[in-house]
Amino acid sequence: MHGHGGYDSDFSDEEHCGESRKRKKKGVEDDLLLKKPFQKERSGKVAHKQVAAELLDREEAKNRRFHLIAMDAYQRHTKFINDYILYYGGKKEDFKRLGENDKTDLDVIRENHKFLWNEEDEMDMTWEKRLAKKYYDKLFKEYCIADLSRYKENKFGFRWRVEKEVISGKGQFFCGNKRCDVKEGLRSWEVNFGYIEHGEKRNALVKLRLCQECSFKLNFHHRKKEVRLKTRKDKTKKEDSSYKHSKLSSEEDKGHSSSKKSEDSSKRNSDEEESASESELWKGPLPETDEKSQEEEFDEYFQDLFL
Repeated sequence: MHGHGGYDSDFSDEEHCGESRKRKKKGVEDDLLLKKPFQKERSGKVAHKQVAAELLDREEAKNRRFHLIAMDAYQRHTKFINDYILYYGGKKEDFKRLGENDKTDLDVIRENHKFLWNEEDEMDMTWEKRLAKKYYDKLFKEYCIADLSRYKENKFGFRWRVEKEVISGKGQFFCGNKRCDVKEGLRSWEVNFGYIEHGEKRNALVKLRLCQECSFKLNFHHRKKEVRLKTRKDKTKKEDSSYKHSKLSSEEDKGHSSSKKSEDSSKRNSDEEESASESELWKGPLPETDEKSQEEEFDEYFQDLFL
């Protein structure tokens, strides 16, 4: 080759090629030095279709997971059902469940409730019976609430009181009939309640307080036992009458002669007492009667509560 106005050389092309090779080699070495351990190799070729599809699917799965996490349980459930119907066909009515056999806690308590629980009833306890027993323990079993709507048929319904009724005084300070709220003239009754429970006949002695009209309904067919408060005056009167009766009986056993003398003496004593009482009446004002102390009033009040 001949240059333009200069000296020519046959080795000029070889020198240029050697320099370019050195540069390439140096660039590769620099890349190796600057390469990080987690860095992927650069690919100058176009990716395969399968690799591109996998990358797209991965990105789409991430987006879908993000949207599902953002939903609540109900929205997620409806989305899955709509997707199922979209891909496999069908109707939403096919997914509706039948609620005929569904039971709430109240239904379970009604099926397993008992008016009185015995030790035999607590032997084989299922979760339904345990739920009914827990409700039974929360009831107040001092007085009953009565249903007297069918009193002419001699059919009555009784149940225990709940906490709200105890606080309001229903069944104790108000009439125990569930359709009556009379507060005055209440009377306490003791009833032998016979009932059939789970195919078994049972009896229970219950107490209730009713007004005069409801008491008439309760005793429409048979007279029930009335519970009355025994005051201290009644007790003292009974003791005095029993003492007098025993004294009279001992005097009668002595004989006819002594009985005549005692009659005469009793007549004289009675005449003397009458004359003394008449004279005492005109001496001064009548003696004051003993008033009840506060403790006696509290005792009577608590006796009314625990009747």
